[in-house]
Amino acid sequence: MGVVVGGVILDESVVLASDSPQHENPSLQPVADSLLRRLRHSKIPTGISYDVGLSDDKVSLLKRLATLYSFDCFILNASSIDDAKNEIMLAWGDTGGSILYVVSDKKKEFFPKLSNCSWLIVVLRSLGQESADVTEGGSSCENSSMIFINKLEELPSTVCHINRKATGNSVVTVGYVMKPSREEDFAKRGAFPLYPTQNGLIFMPLTFELPLSPQLQEVDIVLHKATDGIKSIELKSRTNFSNRIVYTSGMQDLQRYLEDHPDCCVIDSFNNIYPVLDRLEIQEILLCLEDLKTEGRSTIRGPRFLKVDSFKEPDLLQRLSEAKLSLPSIVKPQVACGVANAHNMAIIFRNEDFKDLSVPLPAVVQEYVDHSSTLYKFYVLGEKVFYAVKKSTPNADILMKLSESNGLKPLVFDSLKSLPTAKEDQHYGDGNCSKATNSCVDLDLVTDAANWLRGVLDLTIFGFDVVIQEGTCDHVIVDVNYLPSFKEVPDDIAIPAFWEAIKKKFELKRSK
Repeated sequence: MGVVVGGVILDESVVLASDSPQHENPSLQPVADSLLRRLRHSKIPTGISYDVGLSDDKVSLLKRLATLYSFDCFILNASSIDDAKNEIMLAWGDTGGSILYVVSDKKKEFFPKLSNCSWLIVVLRSLGQESADVTEGGSSCENSSMIFINKLEELPSTVCHINRKATGNSVVTVGYVMKPSREEDFAKRGAFPLYPTQNGLIFMPLTFELPLSPQLQEVDIVLHKATDGIKSIELKSRTNFSNRIVYTSGMQDLQRYLEDHPDCCVIDSFNNIYPVLDRLEIQEILLCLEDLKTEGRSTIRGPRFLKVDSFKEPDLLQRLSEAKLSLPSIVKPQVACGVANAHNMAIIFRNEDFKDLSVPLPAVVQEYVDHSSTLYKFYVLGEKVFYAVKKSTPNADILMKLSESNGLKPLVFDSLKSLPTAKEDQHYGDGNCSKATNSCVDLDLVTDAANWLRGVLDLTIFGFDVVIQEGTCDHVIVDVNYLPSFKEVPDDIAIPAFWEAIKKKFELKRSK
């Protein structure tokens, strides 16, 4: 083919559901919304075309979609191709690539005219036609100007395939999978383009709606957020974590494929993310930060902690004292993410409040650090470290007053929503650059800790939260997480660093 995809036109026959009863309003193909979102964030010019004979309600729906996703609308039928081409040129100019026209095989009468067009044609086979040719002498897969797909979900991978082929297969294809809302957060920042990035990556969405193995054979790197596919975690035993976690069937398929193909580059290994799922294991790892102690520098450490299997343990208070935990303390579920109640926490002000506490067990009781309502969110993208400063929960004396107004009851909250804080004005910092923004935080110290954590966890992209203890200036790491959104870092800095981290991981894997 030799050219990248410069624009995509979706015929109404692949956008609208074809089986809507006559008396009902027109509807979309089941996967149309997700496809339209991906195309919008791909930055590839996209349009929706329709025939002049289409009903008014269908035209109205298509125009609403075009407005919603910032697409163009074009009238296109067998007699108006030349006019449509001129209109597209006026709307998009020179896109630097070929137009990809996606149409259903139900418009076979349209194909002869299209065959004389310079566009690339993707034909969506209708149900029951998956193994049949749709044009005389045509291929069931691909010919010089037409590509045939069985499901609309295949279109993003088709675009990636065309773009990769146009570059002589010199780019690296990254297959990624995560929940739709997370994908949307990354994609709208331009993180997952269907065309080559400045450092030679193409991002192809993986879907569990299609057989996984053929998709994975098309990619060089797998990027996943496996925690989005967790159904349950059992932490009552200290056996191998992989035996205690249950994934969705699709994520299990991915896990098995990666186990069977150890040469596949993955960001990151399922085994490597397990410590981040277990707050107790992370706390035990953070104990080794002692090795970073250097005279004349602040201390960086994890908070003091204690694992609790029951809040009614008769010796609980003694164990808390031996762990040097005083009140107030913060209580967190041992499971750190991936399940519904992993973020249900409480701040305790009285010993007797442990008895009726609703925090899921097993739990970790953690030192509450006075930190002047300031939280430093650090992001590790390969060898680069970035940070943002956010408002956080107040010091213990302020929390105590809040609790007193509620009868000294524990403050129970969901940490994803957090306790009420001041307005979350943020500013951003690059750990590789300057200390001028926040003289309180020792960026060299935290960067050393980030590099140490990267080596211990063997993770490519992760984040951790740091608070600075009033009085001692101890830097306390209170949370570690895998593949965060790093949304506080500006896109023009974060996204290239994200791509660079992925590319370097691939190059390192290939060199071995």
